[in-house]
Amino acid sequence: MPTAPDPYAPPLTRWGRTWRLALCALVSFVTWSQSVEHEMDSRPWLVWVDLALGIGSFVFVLGRRRRPTATAVALALATAVSSAAVGPSALALVSLATRRDLPRIVGVGALSVAAGACFDLVVPDANDESWWLNVLFAVIVTGALALWGMYVGSRRELLWSLRDRADQAEQRQELRVEQGRALERERIAREMHDVLAHRISLISMHAGALAYRTDLSPEQVRETASLVSEKAHEALAELREVLGVLRATEPTRPQPTLVDLSALVDEATATGMRVRLDDTVPDPAAVPDRIGRTVYRLVQEGLTNARKHAPGSPVTVEVGGAPDGWLHVVVRNGRNGLADPTAATGAGLGLVGMRERVELAGGRLEVREDPGAFVLEAWLPWQA
Repeated sequence: MPTAPDPYAPPLTRWGRTWRLALCALVSFVTWSQSVEHEMDSRPWLVWVDLALGIGSFVFVLGRRRRPTATAVALALATAVSSAAVGPSALALVSLATRRDLPRIVGVGALSVAAGACFDLVVPDANDESWWLNVLFAVIVTGALALWGMYVGSRRELLWSLRDRADQAEQRQELRVEQGRALERERIAREMHDVLAHRISLISMHAGALAYRTDLSPEQVRETASLVSEKAHEALAELREVLGVLRATEPTRPQPTLVDLSALVDEATATGMRVRLDDTVPDPAAVPDRIGRTVYRLVQEGLTNARKHAPGSPVTVEVGGAPDGWLHVVVRNGRNGLADPTAATGAGLGLVGMRERVELAGGRLEVREDPGAFVLEAWLPWQA
């Protein structure tokens, strides 16, 4: 059964390949120099066989990463008649041991020890010591090579796991950054719509009056143009404040809360809208800022929609609640003959953003069509 290439092994550089082969050549030269005299005395033809197998083993060992087991077995067999193949055989054994496949390591190690004992029979007197000392030395060297290979494999796997964790952490960080950017874009779009839609609808209404009213006196035209300019400057000022909040800087003035709701209604009434506010909250200042701001934006969106889709229709704003319960908000306006509240300019994205804002505050928003009226009704927890 072939062994798969080591997935943890780093690619070999030219220097890495060079020093490994140089070390193998040194080991092979030392081993061959100690046995060549005995080969010449006993079997001269074996010298050339030894050198030929040794040279071939240096070529064959280059495939140890693709076929580690076959390479290690073949080179171990070669050492039975070739001392010059000892260096490449040791490198193949270490390479196989990096996989930490114990049965294969034990099998190839035993084959290497047996091949060393066979070499002593093929070349008599190659070693002057007794055969059991030679076998013991072979076992020690083979075991050391196997342990070294297993240590290298374990270190490679550890380094690979650390790099993999670092890559995964980097990918997760990039994903979090992208998600943060998407959420920030949604937040910017929601704040821009809530703040600017109200002001721009006022500007559009007064500018339309200048375009279609031909009976206005010069004084009325100047007043209307001045009002348009004033609302445009207010829109720019609020845009700067929103950007300041989104950039985590101090805004030029506090963000609106429930306390500012009456001022919003007064502003809409001053532009000609018929708005009635019924606020039964005992202490608007006691409402948390986040909840109060959500109520303010909800009423602001309702007034903007009424101005765009049902101009001239009366609007009723009802706000009530208690500290130990929920805030109940209702914005109701007439339909003014319009069958679909989004039939005018706009795609209903303001209501989508407002629903998200209410849900983020822990509340619920209901948009419905009563007979002759369009209703926004929300329930928000007093405590955010």
